[in-house]
Amino acid sequence: MNLLFRDAAGPNLAPGGSVLCVGAFDGLHLGHRALLAHVRERATAQALTPLAISFEPIPREFFARGVRVPRVASVREKIAQIGSSGMSLLLLRFNDGLAAMSAEAFIEDVLIARADAREVWVGADFRFGHARHGDVALLRAHGERRGFTVEVMDDVAIDGARVSSSAIRRHLAAGEFDAAARLLGRRFAIGGHVVRGRQLGRKLGYPTANIRLGRRTAPVAGIFAVQVHGVEASPRAGVASLGVRPTIDGDGEPLLEAHLFDFDGDLYGRRIEVEFVQKLRDEMKFDDLDAMVKQIDRDAEDARGILGVARVEVKQGPGASAITHTVAA
Repeated sequence: MNLLFRDAAGPNLAPGGSVLCVGAFDGLHLGHRALLAHVRERATAQALTPLAISFEPIPREFFARGVRVPRVASVREKIAQIGSSGMSLLLLRFNDGLAAMSAEAFIEDVLIARADAREVWVGADFRFGHARHGDVALLRAHGERRGFTVEVMDDVAIDGARVSSSAIRRHLAAGEFDAAARLLGRRFAIGGHVVRGRQLGRKLGYPTANIRLGRRTAPVAGIFAVQVHGVEASPRAGVASLGVRPTIDGDGEPLLEAHLFDFDGDLYGRRIEVEFVQKLRDEMKFDDLDAMVKQIDRDAEDARGILGVARVEVKQGPGASAITHTVAA
């Protein structure tokens, strides 16, 4: 059974001992998955608990102090991805108290008292504790005294480049979705639950399903060819915008708006996932709505060409208004 825990303090989560790994795990790329699989195998072989320790917010978000920091995955996605790997998760609340915790206290209070660590797996550049004082050498020195071993997982490389969340964020920001997918092991996507929206898209001839990002900051912005999962058994092709909607006086909150080609249906209450295939252009402000719709027409045709989707005339029925939604992440 995979379990989620949040607090640094509390009872021992693995009374029989654990094999664990520690990291931010943003996006759960191929390197992360190799590490989790290896930890799970090591734990299973020794009849120990496989445990991942991570943080929310991730440290670089916390230290940004209100500045939006792009992320590959949401908190919900990280929890689901780690859970699906067969690991239990200690997702520590990264706050002022945890930021001030010394490396030695983290070892004693979290790795030993909370997790009963027998093996600790980290990356070669792993740093922890107040002011990043702790490193692999310090961890190993404590392990020798307290009865756990410390192992460094080899990097995973694709096409000669190290797989990392920072590299994936750079690829996504540059619109290099194929390169990002090679490191992630899947295409980048954003998901959420469908709720009712303003329905402006329907009035303009492009009903949309929209995702509010909430506190999450996406590493991408602009207009995209997309595949939308969760609507039918197979993904539905579409065109999407992620930005602040300058032409229609948006409130400044980034919003993902996805138009599904040739679709007429009710999605309310359903969780969908928008998969990014190719960037078409940057977001822009138009002089009026007519100019914006003409550009959307061109964007839709470009996306159809990229995705190999021929135009299909769909008869709009009485329930057509239900196709316009807002999605809350």
